[in-house]
Amino acid sequence: MSSKILLTNLRTTASFCKTLNFLQRPWSPFIASQQSCAIHVDSPPSIPTLTTSYAHGISSHSLMSSTVDQCLQRTVERYPDREALVFMQDGMRKTFAQFYQDVEQTAAGLLAVGLKRGDRLGIWGPNIYEWILMQFATAKAGIILVSVNPAYQLQEAEFALRKVQCNAVVCPTQFKTQKYCDMLRQLCPEMERASPGGIKSSRLPDLHTVIVTDSQQPGAFHLKDVMQAGSSQHLQQLQDLQKNFSCDDPINIQFTSGTTGKPKGATLSHHNIVNNAYFIGVRTGYNWRKNVRICLPVPMYHCFGSVGGGMVMAVHGITLVFPSTGYDGHANLVAIEKEKCTFVYGTPTMFIDMLSQPDLAKIDLSSVEGGISAGSPCPPEVIRKVINIMGIKEMVIGYGTTENSPVTFCGFPIDSVERKTETIGCICPHTEHTEWLGYCVMLEYWKDDEKTQECISKDRWYKTGDIASLDGYGYCKIEGRIKDLIIRGGENIYPAEIEQFLHTHPKIQEAQVVGVKDERMGEEVCACITIKTGQECTAEEIKAYCKGKIAYYKVPRYVTFVQGYPLTVTGKIQKHKLREQAEKLLGL
Repeated sequence: MSSKILLTNLRTTASFCKTLNFLQRPWSPFIASQQSCAIHVDSPPSIPTLTTSYAHGISSHSLMSSTVDQCLQRTVERYPDREALVFMQDGMRKTFAQFYQDVEQTAAGLLAVGLKRGDRLGIWGPNIYEWILMQFATAKAGIILVSVNPAYQLQEAEFALRKVQCNAVVCPTQFKTQKYCDMLRQLCPEMERASPGGIKSSRLPDLHTVIVTDSQQPGAFHLKDVMQAGSSQHLQQLQDLQKNFSCDDPINIQFTSGTTGKPKGATLSHHNIVNNAYFIGVRTGYNWRKNVRICLPVPMYHCFGSVGGGMVMAVHGITLVFPSTGYDGHANLVAIEKEKCTFVYGTPTMFIDMLSQPDLAKIDLSSVEGGISAGSPCPPEVIRKVINIMGIKEMVIGYGTTENSPVTFCGFPIDSVERKTETIGCICPHTEHTEWLGYCVMLEYWKDDEKTQECISKDRWYKTGDIASLDGYGYCKIEGRIKDLIIRGGENIYPAEIEQFLHTHPKIQEAQVVGVKDERMGEEVCACITIKTGQECTAEEIKAYCKGKIAYYKVPRYVTFVQGYPLTVTGKIQKHKLREQAEKLLGL
């Protein structure tokens, strides 16, 4: 049985935190009449019980009511001498005990320089040690971490910092062409004359503190000085604060990727991210596997990195290996081989990059047991190659959104190849889907009631904007995004379907499909293709490959060959920009 639905909602099914009462309500007649649609998802469901598009993932594992710091503290007590973090580029290694010592010193230092519970601190930079240090130091001090896109330019950074009223910013001096301190000085020329912690800015009126990770700058603290600023009094203050924290407190603001429109600040609680990390680990087996070492090339700025990586580390006691500060496909393979990584994360684009490395066959990947691909739809052919060529047998797909902390569907490592390639996995525990809901739904978009109400209904269902089908076992297949839907002469065309087919062509490295303007049909199908190194191909060859294998109206009217795609920093294709580029190239 498979019913096509619009994935519009996620809703919480349980809560053990006192301030979540507004989510605890009697079941409606609709839900109560469908209790047969509850699926036990501690292991892959073996009996097809669903007869409607409503599914409720149940588990023998309860939701946790812990704060971020409580999770990390428990793990430190269990595994003090286990490696928590490895930064390949810097040669830095930290055990859990060493890391937690840094976290406590930094948290005390943040209080010492004038930050307080509820303040917003923006972390602006690539995958450096200080990023994950701030993630847990802010959580311990009750400061809300704001994940600022490391690729933001001046205007974008100003929008983000103003939107959430950031009180502090932490950043490196620069990374590659991103000159963070220079941009901050342009936004806050008052920094030049201000004392550290005393900035009074006209453009960013809430900002008073800038902390630089790697140099001394006018008007800013050096991070090493902040770490040394905390006294025994501030350490005691930290301990006292813990007594008043609730797992429902907001602790992280993540900006949506901005593939369309202006970014919005998804406000996540301890409860959101602690439980999402916990159930990611349960689904993938981190809770029983020994010596889990994850190669983590995905950006910490994104939920995939900060929750799937950082929070999973804190909850399950796994080791994170950061292959490079900025993304480098070859560095991922080197890290896997040298550090004997057992899992590897990546967006589909990252796995395509790894597969295309010329020396892939020479790299020893025998330590790798599994991996997670998430962030955007992954073509089935790519997953098959990861399994067969890279030998990652326990590969799974994760699906979710920033607003849902993020994972709501995920495969099981022991799933069949068909399920791994054709679905986004099975519904996660304590999550309801009909059009959809779960413990993971964010609190709100920060200070943006209008946008919050657009995507979260009064009874806490979250609208994803995806079109999908759900089978009788609770496995879901994404057909496409509503906004990506191509309407050609009245025919609805899902780009993902054509993209998946094009990936079976032996010369194609990657394919993205968009709808472009057409006077007669309204829209026409345009395939934007990258070709494998050393190959040559023509538009006619691609069209001929499609004819007779997919419906005539899905065969691309236009085929363009490109060197790459416009991406967000998280590796998501910006299809609205790709569409604009294609229309310009084609003279439309």
